[in-house]
Amino acid sequence: MANFNLTSATNLFKIKYGKLSENTYNSANVLLGRVKKEYAFTGKRMDVAVPTSFSGGVGSGVLPTANSAAYQDAQISAKKVYSVIEVEREAIAASENDEGAFVRMTKEVVKKGVESFNRNMSRILFNDGTGALGTIQANASGTAAAPVIIITAASWKEANFEEKDYVNCSTDSSVFEVISVAPATRTVTLSRLSGSLDLTSSGSGLIVYMQNSKDKDPQGLKGALDATSGSLYGVTVGRRWQAFQKAAGGSGLTTDAMNEVMLGVERQCGKVPNLIITSYVQYRKLLNQLEDQKQYIVEPRSPELKGKVSFRGIEFMSNAGPVGVFVDRFVEDDRMYFLNDNYFTIHHRPGSPGWADDDGTVFLRKASADDYEARYVSYCEAYIPPSFHGVMSGLAT
Repeated sequence: MANFNLTSATNLFKIKYGKLSENTYNSANVLLGRVKKEYAFTGKRMDVAVPTSFSGGVGSGVLPTANSAAYQDAQISAKKVYSVIEVEREAIAASENDEGAFVRMTKEVVKKGVESFNRNMSRILFNDGTGALGTIQANASGTAAAPVIIITAASWKEANFEEKDYVNCSTDSSVFEVISVAPATRTVTLSRLSGSLDLTSSGSGLIVYMQNSKDKDPQGLKGALDATSGSLYGVTVGRRWQAFQKAAGGSGLTTDAMNEVMLGVERQCGKVPNLIITSYVQYRKLLNQLEDQKQYIVEPRSPELKGKVSFRGIEFMSNAGPVGVFVDRFVEDDRMYFLNDNYFTIHHRPGSPGWADDDGTVFLRKASADDYEARYVSYCEAYIPPSFHGVMSGLAT
């Protein structure tokens, strides 16, 4: 005869729920908290006059001939960046109090929507504006419906791939969901949700993009500071419109190399970088080199957040004094950025970023479904005049 226990009478026992688990990932972004932000971007386009030379007309002994300075117009156009959340109407009712669920459903999905938006903005700010996540090394294994891809070493960045994201490949419209990520082997398991693209037969060399984002992201550091030719914001890349670029060629990180970039930026524009951001790999190498590992606190630019949000890092003692060094998971392992956040601005349309609530409510009833949908929207562009910044790439990892 069975006794009264948790197994035989399981349906009589309640389940006690603890507080919601903490996030198991890093969503902080020093750069997004530090750069300037403007919210008055109206009109079709914004043009910024860029002086690319001194004026002529100087000389000694004899009155010289005047010559005007050269100017070009940097052209800024807004890009659309979204985070969309959806919740079933019944789920809202079922989670109305603490007895029914861990959290109120509307509150939780709103929080997660903003977190995901900020994570995607971090990805964008360290990318090249193309929306690319990585290049497929060879045809996928697995099946057409559940392909397993390997990303090339040159394009791999673990932070670019997150479970539950939807992605496309090159110009094909087929939609895949990221199921799992194995960083050690650069392997990403996908699930095809729509379309007919078979990555097992035609995946080699295709570029993976965040869903619908191909060539639609705002500009990022990699695109702005790696440019060596062509144009950036409509201005020809050249001596007065190019970041200071140091190719390390596989050598290890040294304070001498860091000083070279700091001085190089100052020499070309007269301004000294006030912020260094690098990968976890190079940050660890720097920690091992610096004897004086002082804590350095950076407050956010917005006065409303001062005292509430800050970031801790270490100081690099440059020729111009101490400069904070911070780490970001979206920086490639072999890179270090030397930035001046006074010359990095995100221009927003008025009212963005924020929840779209033009009709008086954030949650809108979704057609043909018993669901509600909400959209967190930003119409913006990142303006990064390259001459005020530097980048070191190709460091030993």
